[in-house]
Amino acid sequence: MKKIGFVCMALFSFSQLVGQTAIFNDLLQKHVTKEGAVDYKNFNSQKLKKYTAYLEKSTPKKYWSAQKQKAFWINAYNAYTINLILDARQSRKLKNSIKNIKRKGKSAWEIPFAKVGGKTYTLNYIEHEILRKNLFDPRIHVGVNCASSSCPKMSNEAFTEDNIDSKLEVLMKNFVNDTLKNKISNKKIQLSSIFDWFQEDFKKNGTVIEYLNRYSKIKISSNATISYLKYNWTLNEK
Repeated sequence: MKKIGFVCMALFSFSQLVGQTAIFNDLLQKHVTKEGAVDYKNFNSQKLKKYTAYLEKSTPKKYWSAQKQKAFWINAYNAYTINLILDARQSRKLKNSIKNIKRKGKSAWEIPFAKVGGKTYTLNYIEHEILRKNLFDPRIHVGVNCASSSCPKMSNEAFTEDNIDSKLEVLMKNFVNDTLKNKISNKKIQLSSIFDWFQEDFKKNGTVIEYLNRYSKIKISSNATISYLKYNWTLNEK
């Protein structure tokens, strides 16, 4: 009987997750372009709050796969980032950048406001302590979105256990070969600051250049000179 009860609870949890992820997916489909620009002005904040209300009462289970947990937390990060932008815009505390948002001297990434499973997190904690530390994957950096022009393109679909690997692969390939974000030639590369800030992640199994060559359309020489582009924090708005 206990086993049957566990299976029923697991199935109920799964159906809830699928249903709520579909809500977030629908929002992204309607309000994020294929180029990753977000229509914050017309974003359905009430529907988004329905999704974040689900997050407040839910947390990944120990029996979930790493892919499922990763998808859950990246979706949570992105949903709460959008929610932060919408709230700041409504209160007229947003100018043209997420960096303008501050509460009690804390930046957008340091504000404890993201509620998941009855606990309150900062965006930094979700990214660095949960995703980078416990669910390590360099492609996380193209999954989570900082709502800025220099960020990797925001996906207009929610992540799921089934699609996260393929979608992160596509997002990373697009990001590396985006000439507005990275300028690559055989002997010289000018990279997004993301490859500087988080170079330890990209060097986990080799050099940054070796990592880039997994995705770059242009073969980069192992002794190519590397510099980093200035990051544009202007809002990634449609």
